[in-house]
Amino acid sequence: MKNKIEKYRKAAEQGNVMAQNSLGWCYYFGKGVTQDYTEALKWYRKTAEQGNAMAQCMLGESYYYGNGVERDYTEAVKWYRKAAEQGHVKAQYMLGECYFKGKEVTKSYTEAVKWYRKAAEQGYVRAQNKLCACYVKGKGVEKSYAEAVKWWRKAAEQGNAKAQYILGDCYCLGFGVTPNYIEAVIWYHKAAEQGHIKAQYMLGECYFKGKGVLQDCTEAVKWFRKAAEQGNADAKEKLDGLGEEY
Repeated sequence: MKNKIEKYRKAAEQGNVMAQNSLGWCYYFGKGVTQDYTEALKWYRKTAEQGNAMAQCMLGESYYYGNGVERDYTEAVKWYRKAAEQGHVKAQYMLGECYFKGKEVTKSYTEAVKWYRKAAEQGYVRAQNKLCACYVKGKGVEKSYAEAVKWWRKAAEQGNAKAQYILGDCYCLGFGVTPNYIEAVIWYHKAAEQGHIKAQYMLGECYFKGKGVLQDCTEAVKWFRKAAEQGNADAKEKLDGLGEEY
């Protein structure tokens, strides 16, 4: 790794953009070198000023979190915007966050949704989940559970446990979709297998009550126990009522 770092450094000093980015990345995350945000920013800035979107996003992140520089949301927004306008997906999401939270820009849910949507359409799960929340609460868009479900499904199909759990809830409660316990169980199961506590509890409930699956107390206890072991109070209470230990 040391030899590779030196190769990056030589190429970076000769103006190679990819090498400058790679060297910035190594210093930012401490890969092969001692982590050094200041040194990382030195290299990222060189490529960011040449229009490199990845480096612009990393500069935005550095200013947003105060890594290697004094925290400065104005600078963060400036660099996120440059990267976002070039289609950089994380920068689009973070620019949406800045508008949503009013970080050195006038708070605007409409602008937040605009940037969340751009990132969501590129498959960025965090943006898809935030877009869902905007549709549920009617922030920046007209309230619509159906639209929220559409985006939760996209995130769920990419394996996001939170979205899978919420999609299960939507089918269980009929939010934005026709109630369907079989579908609810499918999505609860996917999230539960990834360790999502509430999904484990809800899957236990489905087995306990025979909703969407054949009633099966053994399976119910299995999932209640998994949730209880992670500290879910409802699951513990359920197991106590069944005379089961966890």
